[in-house]
Amino acid sequence: MAALAFTQGSELSLIARLRDVRDQASAALAARRVYRTTLNELYALDARELADLGMNSTMIRSVALEAAYGKKD
Repeated sequence: MAALAFTQGSELSLIARLRDVRDQASAALAARRVYRTTLNELYALDARELADLGMNSTMIRSVALEAAYGKKD
């Protein structure tokens, strides 16, 4: 996510700050959508299909988190 950085002597205008908030919210919603889609698709697989991917059912949440946010539990 984008972080706001203030340098000494400069402030963002209200409009710019609102755009940053909107962009951050949009990025968060997109990441959440990737997480839910990945989670649903992996939960739809049976144990054999997961094994073919080198996974088991206990790994589904961590794989979805990594896909969406680039990090593990």
